[in-house]
Amino acid sequence: MRRLIIAFGMLLLAPLTHANSVWDDSTLNKILQRGELRIGLETGYMPFEMRDKNGNIIGFDVDIARHMARAMGVELKLINTAWDGIIPALLTDKFDLVMGGMTITPERNLKVNFCDPYMVIGQTVLLRKDLADTVTSYRDLNDQQYKVVSKLGTTGEIAARRYMSRATILTFESESEAALEVRNGRADAFVFDFPYNAIFVAENPEGLVHLDQPFTHEPLGWAVRKGDPDFLNWLNNYLAQIRGDGTYDALYKRWFESDRWMKDVNR
Repeated sequence: MRRLIIAFGMLLLAPLTHANSVWDDSTLNKILQRGELRIGLETGYMPFEMRDKNGNIIGFDVDIARHMARAMGVELKLINTAWDGIIPALLTDKFDLVMGGMTITPERNLKVNFCDPYMVIGQTVLLRKDLADTVTSYRDLNDQQYKVVSKLGTTGEIAARRYMSRATILTFESESEAALEVRNGRADAFVFDFPYNAIFVAENPEGLVHLDQPFTHEPLGWAVRKGDPDFLNWLNNYLAQIRGDGTYDALYKRWFESDRWMKDVNR
């Protein structure tokens, strides 16, 4: 009987030991112990993250990150990282999560886990104005006579190669470089996320037309390393909280429904 009691006790302790081990290894636990939340992003994606005239990183994601760090009771550290290397940097613990307007895709989800979407966007087209009567849809660009540009390693590039495969597709390291190719007449169309394109054409109305009907459905999410249920749980509950208490809406209005921030941006 005594052996049975001991064995039963060991069975009860095993799940508790496992649970403690999961928490000990959790990114959330390490953030709290470190006293610092490290966010990976890439500046240049207006209005999510960009630099102001003093070199500071500002934007919609940045404001959420600051609020998130305050909710954790820790300091915030922003780590600017090239987009094509941002997932490898996350996986090698250069930061705790990616908060950079990242589209949730099955391919990315094989490498990282995503929180619930915090926004849904889609790809649109910035077009040379002299093509406005010829090209009225993204489908019209699927022709070898056109040169289409996007940013390397983004869903804009994926969409361009998928839907405009007959065109010449060129990619650039930054979205601004690619968009300027169209504005300066060196390319016919730029494929990228709706928020960025809407802002760019508002700033550069001469010579550009925005085909502003998104032709893809793209949920954006915060990426974290796999095998970390505690951190994922906290982030999803945090997102639900700021959506419910008005914080999210206030930040959205500041960055997407107002242009007052544009005067502060380094361009």
